Amino acid sequence: MCGIVGYIGPKNPVDVLVEGLRRLEYRGYDSAGVAVVEQNGEISIRRAAGRLRDLEKVLAQSPVTGHYGVGHTRWATHGRPTEENAHPHRDSSGKLVVVHNGIIENYVELKRELEAKGHEFKSDTDTEIVAHAIEQEMTNRGCDLPTAFRAVLPQLRGIYSLVCISADAPNTIVAARLGPPLVVGLGQDEYFVASDIPAILMHTKDMVFMEDHEVVIVTPEGPRFVDVEGNAIEKKAERIPWDPIMAEKGGYKHFMLKEIHEQPRAVRDTLLGRVSLESPTIYLEEMNLSDEQLRQVERMAIIACGTSWHAGLVGKFLIERLAGVPVEVDYASEFRYRQPLVDAKTLPVYISQSGETADTLAALREAKARGANTLGICNVQGSMLTREATGTIYTHAGPEIGVASTKAFTSQLVAITLLALRLGHARGKIADDEFMEIVKHLYHIPAQMEQLLADDSEIEQLAHSFQHYADFLYLGRGVNYPIALEGALKLKEISYIHAEGYPAGEMKHGPIALIDEKMPVVALAPQDGVFEKMLSNIEEVKARSGVVIAVTDGESEELKEKADAVLQVPPTHELLSPLLMVVPLQLLSYYIALLRGCDVDQPRNLAKSVTVE
Repeated sequence: MCGIVGYIGPKNPVDVLVEGLRRLEYRGYDSAGVAVVEQNGEISIRRAAGRLRDLEKVLAQSPVTGHYGVGHTRWATHGRPTEENAHPHRDSSGKLVVVHNGIIENYVELKRELEAKGHEFKSDTDTEIVAHAIEQEMTNRGCDLPTAFRAVLPQLRGIYSLVCISADAPNTIVAARLGPPLVVGLGQDEYFVASDIPAILMHTKDMVFMEDHEVVIVTPEGPRFVDVEGNAIEKKAERIPWDPIMAEKGGYKHFMLKEIHEQPRAVRDTLLGRVSLESPTIYLEEMNLSDEQLRQVERMAIIACGTSWHAGLVGKFLIERLAGVPVEVDYASEFRYRQPLVDAKTLPVYISQSGETADTLAALREAKARGANTLGICNVQGSMLTREATGTIYTHAGPEIGVASTKAFTSQLVAITLLALRLGHARGKIADDEFMEIVKHLYHIPAQMEQLLADDSEIEQLAHSFQHYADFLYLGRGVNYPIALEGALKLKEISYIHAEGYPAGEMKHGPIALIDEKMPVVALAPQDGVFEKMLSNIEEVKARSGVVIAVTDGESEELKEKADAVLQVPPTHELLSPLLMVVPLQLLSYYIALLRGCDVDQPRNLAKSVTVE
């Protein structure tokens, strides 16, 4: 989730870097730093723990100028948020620095190898090993910086955006991407590298978007793109439109579509640094709740509004299954008006993308007045919810501009999954093997989302067949019942089609009376313990001339025979299936709304954050 800026050109690099970091600060709040190559050819670094303003104080007290440099704003993954762990990180010689966004999964192994060769490390981060590894390659092979940089990349397991400068490679910035985004800006006799467009948009509107496994070498003559083996790659610049809001869409027609496609990144960023791949451990220090406090919890209440409430319903299934704690899920707008039974042994959890929702904040204050610790799940650092709650689990979805929440929702699902695992482990309710099995599947979710999003033409075509219907029914069971509610909400919000979500077992208790050839039914049918029952529900719909769109995660000839259309998602652990099942529903809603000529990003009568009751 970290922010990166690199600059080479005639301007004072510190000014460019700090301004760029300011526009990326949402990506990291733990520390910030810059490295600049001065007139004498030496690299000077200025770093500070905390927010960007803390770095600015350091720079005011100890100014630095030069020809070019790199900057970084950090969200901690490896190592606590201290000045020592802040980026940029040096090699042993002090002549080379690296900034990094991502996680190096095999950093312990690499660190031991480098230590055996005499390298000494000064931080607890995974990033520092990259600087030392590049130094080692340059020493062993006598090669230049770009060659050594490329040689190190295959040694790294994980995801990264890496940017490097060296005093031994004057006027050169090298960068590479595998996972987190990197964009190269082409200015007038100046060039930029950044994590995102807003960081450099005030300087240039000509951008080159890097792909995975690509390397760029930036000099005063311009950028040169190669693959990891050094083969040249032809890249075309894109001219970003004048409107900066439009530019932030990154080529997508709507923010909603962009944010749907950003979900793999958002899920990765929400996971990074929080889960051990070696032991059943969840790192959620910002919760400010010890394992002993979690063991004393007798019941929980999850309070939220809209899409966040649906995330809370999924959380109920997860927490009760994995932690054995009874959970109620309340609408924030109702919670404080019913004199809720909350005390010191109750843990209320408040879910809000913005952290400023009026009903949710009012419900938080009600619980605090009754003596309860409170926990927020929130996407916005420094929001009212995060300031007032006992602790917070931050989601790292980045700014979500589309009113209909997509990536914020899936990030909330990840956060509440981590909470359920942490609770279950602290209370001794989940076996280590089950814990690690869920973690293994959780780490595969971003790649599975990317697979799912690689081709949405089938869903777009399906939307043509269903755009004129006036009513929809969404059905799900178990942990996917809340996803039926979420799918219906998305369709209502942006296409203005009436839609209802129901637990499939309740269909016979009312909604079945509405089913005919004019009522499409979206059935969520993962191949879990209730798959056969979902097949029965689908049969009941078909017996009444209903039209069925089924979403499933396996091959079933029986399902294909019964349903009018089948949308496939990759298989995963049954408790994690909502993360994948929701994606086709988001896309279906988007394309139906698009075909109906609706304002997808700003649906009528809706606002992104409801700050009044």
